[in-house]
Amino acid sequence: MLRLRPYKPCDAQRITGWITDEYGFRQWCANCYERYPIAPEEMNRRYDSERDSDGSWAMTAFDENGPAGHLIMRFPDERRDTLRFGFVIVDDKRRGAGLGREMLALAIKFAFEMVGVERITLGVFENNLRARRCYEACGFRAVERPEREAYICLGERWNCVEMELRNGEYRNGEYRAEKYVEGEEG
Repeated sequence: MLRLRPYKPCDAQRITGWITDEYGFRQWCANCYERYPIAPEEMNRRYDSERDSDGSWAMTAFDENGPAGHLIMRFPDERRDTLRFGFVIVDDKRRGAGLGREMLALAIKFAFEMVGVERITLGVFENNLRARRCYEACGFRAVERPEREAYICLGERWNCVEMELRNGEYRNGEYRAEKYVEGEEG
């Protein structure tokens, strides 16, 4: 069973090891980190600088085998009614086992039930279909933005899809990540 806890600096070695090529690295971080491969010390420096903020949490999902996934949650503005997920990743050797959906279900529950936000947002590149399907399976849906966010990655223009999940959908049972965590299809 997967659980979620605050990120520890010792997690960086394992998490950075899950990123096996630059394409996947850019899908994960866009251009937030300049160089591939990322060193664990770079990840820790970034999180150390954000730790003083009371509006950002780096989290690690783990089970009996150790760290299995990672994401950050942050308030994008001072209103604090929205929580934004980012840097979502699971152990590449354990993909396809539902870990991403299970980790997101835990993070969603934390965001709505513990933090008390009204909505959760995230951005995903159009070319990251596996991640997008995972987010959709957890109840996130694409939303229109006035301007489409895009990055130049590896010499190409990568468009972002903005996604959100609202607390009302979660409370009203429209949110259905639980069935995916239990292994049902649908």
